[in-house]
Amino acid sequence: MNKLSILAAALIAGTALTAQAGSGDEALTKGGCMACHAKDKKLVGPAFKDIAAKYKGQGDAVAKLTEKVRKGGSGVWGPIPMPANGPDKISDADLKLAIETILKS
Repeated sequence: MNKLSILAAALIAGTALTAQAGSGDEALTKGGCMACHAKDKKLVGPAFKDIAAKYKGQGDAVAKLTEKVRKGGSGVWGPIPMPANGPDKISDADLKLAIETILKS
């Protein structure tokens, strides 16, 4: 196998994995997050950039936000509660991808 064949095989494999995993934006939309949140402005809930700023540098941010999304809650960003979002609403894999995307905002 020459270098070009190896490179082509790697690109095809990488594209397949990316397509299978989906994007963070797709996960946010599919999970219904965009109904109450926006990337750069407050809607019903806080902007993703504000969430990212609040959790910046916290090594356990993904775990904290996963629990918050799964259980729901209120009082952190204002009086309007966020409903619980179980695996029937957003899968564990999509939730992780969505949270990682939010934290990069």
